[in-house]
Amino acid sequence: MLTGPLEPTNEAYAIAKIAGIKMCDAYRTQYGCNFISAMPTNLYGINDNFDPESSHVLPAMIQRFHQAKLTGAESVAIWGSGTPLREFLHVDDLAAACMFLLDHFNDPGPINVGAGKEISIGDLARVIGQIVYPEAQIVFDSSKPDGTPRKLLDSGRLDALGWHASIPLHQGIEDTYSWYLEQLA
Repeated sequence: MLTGPLEPTNEAYAIAKIAGIKMCDAYRTQYGCNFISAMPTNLYGINDNFDPESSHVLPAMIQRFHQAKLTGAESVAIWGSGTPLREFLHVDDLAAACMFLLDHFNDPGPINVGAGKEISIGDLARVIGQIVYPEAQIVFDSSKPDGTPRKLLDSGRLDALGWHASIPLHQGIEDTYSWYLEQLA
């Protein structure tokens, strides 16, 4: 944390997170409170935001493939080249990690919570496409930005404590899509 410049599009968000961590550490020092600052990677799962204007990449792709399926579109456009790498963690794995940390962690500062596996945006689109609408071709729109080339947390401290994510990405996406369909019914 604070080892380099903040990414400009997320600067305010990053500053708020840093302030929260510092506040928890100050309370820990002053009042002996055992606050844990669990810092998750990109989350997905049930109750996610599927709004086409404000959702994150994974639910946005599910929504986009689903809309293409409804309209019978031949292709689905994905922003950028498809090469950036991202890490995703199912919300149920985050909940399990937080429960684990309550029993196994008592240190100041943040602890990263991630799956430890990265996937390219292109491969993510292919996984979602196979689940939602296998007939659609994926078209990468290189006129749109890629974003940061790689976002992967170092979850080594959590791994060393013995916790690992248990929901494979494919299964988590299938479950999330099933939930999404239930909400549309």
